[in-house]
Amino acid sequence: MPLEMIIALIGFAFVMSISPGPANFLLLASGANFGVLRSLPLIFGVSFGFLSMVFAVGLGLGQLLKQAPMVETGLRIACGAYILWLAYKISGVRSLGADDGKQGEELVKPISFIQAALLQLLNPKAWTVALLVTVTYMTEADYLGNLIVLVAVFAVVNIPSIGVWAVSGAAFRQHLSRNNRLLWFNRIMALLLVASMVPMLIHMG
Repeated sequence: MPLEMIIALIGFAFVMSISPGPANFLLLASGANFGVLRSLPLIFGVSFGFLSMVFAVGLGLGQLLKQAPMVETGLRIACGAYILWLAYKISGVRSLGADDGKQGEELVKPISFIQAALLQLLNPKAWTVALLVTVTYMTEADYLGNLIVLVAVFAVVNIPSIGVWAVSGAAFRQHLSRNNRLLWFNRIMALLLVASMVPMLIHMG
């Protein structure tokens, strides 16, 4: 892959990774509720799930989905149901979980690595970016080599970019620990999660 294309890919990966979406809203909420350390499985799971998706799309999964619209519709419905469930769980959290995990038993548990990776498979933004990046930045010459470079570049940019959301959430922990601030914060996060589904629903219509 030419150097100028790699530079363009870095900029694209940064913008796509740090822009709002279901996974980043979850990272923000997780950082605020559980701290950065307990949000690490979510960070790495989100990135792993997305990068696996990019690799699979680059190998031809994207074309298969285009030929099976019912599968794509099923994924979108599953995504909507899962996001609504997560929003419901988050909206009721009233108290902070300790960074070491020894307190806050009444809280929902932090999202695990596997759950985060699977979430990306149901994330319409992730599918859109995966399809767009493979179409835009892949060339026929040394296709597999270019695909590996693309995934590697995205990994280097994606992990710290999405991690910013968890760090930002953690920065609010002390402020949110007073009164009912955390409850209202989580309710806002739940609404943002649901709002992030609107483009998907419009597309389905």
